[in-house]
Amino acid sequence: MEQIEMENRLKVARVARGLSQAELAERAGVTRQTIGLIEAGRYNPSLRLCLLLAREMGQSLDQLFWIKGKK
Repeated sequence: MEQIEMENRLKVARVARGLSQAELAERAGVTRQTIGLIEAGRYNPSLRLCLLLAREMGQSLDQLFWIKGKK
């Protein structure tokens, strides 16, 4: 099976909303480290977490996350 690499705009969206990693993590029910890893592209979050983060950022799922090379 092909390894799927995701890209994201989570950090850009978070900073634009004036949130720290810790604040976003608390809202999403994860650790600050998880948010940092997602923003760095070192962790692919579950669909549930992607949806929660998109809702917190006030953006659609595909505005925040996409498959590398497909956008």
